[in-house]
Amino acid sequence: MPTIETEEHKSLRQAVAALGKRHGRTYDREQLWSEAAKLGYLGVNLPEEYGGGGGGIAELSIVLEELGAAGCPLLMMIVSPAICGTVIARFGTDAQKQEWLPALADGTRTMAFGITEPDAGSNSHRITTTAHRDGDDWLLTGRKVFVSGVDLADATLIVGRTEDSRTGRLKPCLFIVPRDAPGFARRQIDMELNAVEKQFELTLDDVRLPAEALVGDEDAGLLQLFAGLNPERIMTAAFAIGMGRYALSQAITYARERTVWNTPIGAHQAIAHPLAQAHIDLELARLMMQKAAHLYDAGDDAGAGEAANMAKYAAGEACVKAVDQAVHTLGGNGLTREFGIASLITASRVARIAPVSREMILNYVSHQTLGLPKSY
Repeated sequence: MPTIETEEHKSLRQAVAALGKRHGRTYDREQLWSEAAKLGYLGVNLPEEYGGGGGGIAELSIVLEELGAAGCPLLMMIVSPAICGTVIARFGTDAQKQEWLPALADGTRTMAFGITEPDAGSNSHRITTTAHRDGDDWLLTGRKVFVSGVDLADATLIVGRTEDSRTGRLKPCLFIVPRDAPGFARRQIDMELNAVEKQFELTLDDVRLPAEALVGDEDAGLLQLFAGLNPERIMTAAFAIGMGRYALSQAITYARERTVWNTPIGAHQAIAHPLAQAHIDLELARLMMQKAAHLYDAGDDAGAGEAANMAKYAAGEACVKAVDQAVHTLGGNGLTREFGIASLITASRVARIAPVSREMILNYVSHQTLGLPKSY
């Protein structure tokens, strides 16, 4: 894979960075979303025939990282174009592609993604949201938690389970559930996290869906599911790297300008070295993210799965350390609203926890990469 970005990627970074700089930390989500859509950034990974940019997750991750580095990340980019757009582009019917991809690409419609359940946690095999046939329709029943941006979304891509007619076992499947579907209810979760996009618990009470709500092949749900989860991990890495870069840039500016005893504090190694280490860790995480995106866009789902998990882990750790060091560099000022990085103390933890915890990634690497036996 290439280790140096192409000129096209460099130009994309510069253009998105300029957009992010215009909006900054006090950005209006709707305005930024609309402008990013008009410039073609939201659908840069979607097929050209449906109004997208014809690129891949590599390009989309650049967009999210640079917006994050400017202090204005768009969390729904992880969900709407990266997860849902990718799944529909790869496995959706022609009708689903025609209905959703152009609207996801131009930002006029968004889609949320619901997989996590109260009692399943990281174990997707324990998902209890089930779908069963009722004539030509499906009836979907279950609960989901920590679903981002449902209030902003026109529909939610729900991960459920259906019974395999051959084995009787439950298998994963994906359904597009419109926001106004009867029996589909949401409740906002009261979070300490201060984010533009809110978190919701969803209740599905015999939600009746037409046959065409099922995405792709009923028997290929697991393949379709991971087609969305790998981009989710790569984009979460981009989100974390961008956030870490933003915090680090604030700390660097402060360390250059803050003078104590006639010397900028950045001249002291106790300040300079931790910031340098944070920069190194973020750059290393970005390399793994780029590798994961390259493998995914090249069609290597197995290789992308390993790299995406590693990228998400590395980026989450690097982000937390960068934010912590940035706040520490500013001292008391690091906890003020004026400098705007204290809120990142909580936000940076998201990349360690979601969409999968660092411990589950270590489990994955232990038994998938190293060949060690499972403990569960």
